[in-house]
Formats: sequence, C-alpha cells, structure tokens
Amino acid sequence: MARKHDSVVPTEHARPLTTDGAGELQHYGTVARFPIALDASVCATSVDNLNQLLADTMTLRDLYKKHHWQVSGPTFYQLHLLFDKHFDEQSELVDAIAERIQSLGGVSIAMAHDVAEMTLIPRPPRHRDDVPTQISRLLHAHEIVLKESRAMARQAAEMGDDGTNDLLVSQVIRSNERQVWFVGEHLVETPLFGSDR
Repeated sequence: MARKHDSVVPTEHARPLTTDGAGELQHYGTVARFPIALDASVCATSVDNLNQLLADTMTLRDLYKKHHWQVSGPTFYQLHLLFDKHFDEQSELVDAIAERIQSLGGVSIAMAHDVAEMTLIPRPPRHRDDVPTQISRLLHAHEIVLKESRAMARQAAEMGDDGTNDLLVSQVIRSNERQVWFVGEHLVETPLFGSDR
C-alpha cells in the first residue's frame, strides 16, 4: 500500500499559472540600464541595429532549412547536409545576436510574425526551386546580412561599443563569408562524372 507523503501537494491546489494580471516587464524599443559603461543612446542604437540583423539572420536560417528539405538533383546529399550545417551555424548566430541585445538592456524580437514584418530579405515562394535558384537566393540573403553587418560594425566601433563590434566582425561577418564561399562554389559549372573529349 502506497504511503501518503507530506511533500505531495493536494490536487485541488495544483493549478497552472496563467497570464491573468501578469505585467509587462519591459516595453519593446526601450533600453534598461545595466552598468556596462556605455551611454544609453549607444545601447539603444546598437539594440535597434541588432534587432534588424536578428530578423534577417532568422530569415536566412529558415531559408537554409527550407532548401535543406527541398533540395534535389545529383548533389542532393552534399547540399542536404551542407544546408543543415549552415542552418545550425545560423541558429548559433541568432542566439548570440539575441543575447547581445538583452545584455545591452534591449528586448530582442523572437516571433515569426515580427521577423516577417522586419526582415529585408525577400520572401521566398512556397514552391520547390531548382538548385541554382536556391543557391542564388541564399547568396543574396547572405549579401544583405553582410552589407548591414559591416555598416553596423563600423557604427559600433565609432560609438565605442566594442562588444557589438566584436560580435559582428568575429562571428557574424566571418561565419557568413565562410558560408558564402561554401555555397557559392556549388554554382561553378563542372562536369559531375568527367568531361567529354
């Protein structure tokens, strides 16, 4: 026979927490002050920039997953794996960017509808494209991310926000440049099984 333990809470008291009466902790677009030796205006500018980059990085990440699922053709296996690897790397960048926003005292965007509203990357069609179209779309998205990351890195450096500059240069720019190289090499026209002579 099972014993009744003193630490068990009676079921009439075990109710899920609800959001009734829950208050907003911080309004989007505001910056909480942390003692990180940066002026509030610097933090606010970096937060705005990083939220734009976050939206575009999340979109690029999701493009990789779309193409991972839908890739076809003779290079299916290689691209299927490469696109998933790049998806994972973009996911790491998403986390790093969002955490930098929070450490600056901002509120990072998080939901798909906000990302879709903010991103500068064109929305892809729902249908399945051939490999050259998929790769061209990915390269265009990378170019958007790289262009804005470089401008944001320069601005962060000028404002003295070394943490944001370091994130942009050492993680975002370098990762995206490497991914462009890996993906772009698949557009080179070479025979798959040797050349006809």
